[in-house]
Amino acid sequence: MTRPSICVFCGARSGTDPAHAIAARALGAEIARHRWRLVYGAGDIGLMGEVARAAQAGGAQALGVIPVHLLGLEQGRRELTTFLITENMHERKKVMFMNSDALVVLPGGAGTLDEFFEVVTWAQIGLHRKPIFLLDIGSYWQPLVALVRHIIASGFAAPSLETLFTVVDDVDVLAASLERALAATPPEGSA
Repeated sequence: MTRPSICVFCGARSGTDPAHAIAARALGAEIARHRWRLVYGAGDIGLMGEVARAAQAGGAQALGVIPVHLLGLEQGRRELTTFLITENMHERKKVMFMNSDALVVLPGGAGTLDEFFEVVTWAQIGLHRKPIFLLDIGSYWQPLVALVRHIIASGFAAPSLETLFTVVDDVDVLAASLERALAATPPEGSA
């Protein structure tokens, strides 16, 4: 049986709130504890590095995907189970998505927002039904949730847009939610 793979989108920076790095490490530990595989952007810095180091320290397999132009900037972590180099960002997102069964979005910047909106858009137009979770540590994602509600209220999206992702504010709640979601939708044959 294929192990479920959890794609984690998050910042290549740690941010100003230490709670974000703590949550990233806790998520990595939960991924390992559940014997899930981590799929992430292959960086060894910021929240990406925190998640990966914690997951691997707990014995989790890790698939890292990084575009060639970010190898130096994000300090590609080569000590992974699988390390893939893509030509560009679009290919990176596609490979990460195709090799995951669920998606978790931790705090991050413009790149993380891009990743979030792409997978939500794909769900909105019916291209996938993978569960998407926003880990809202310290209410970091509340402005994003407000924006989504504004988009809906302004008539630019159906109310169902808000149902395409789940907001959780605690790693333990996230892990339990992932367990339920993965049990309801078995792995799609991750690589």
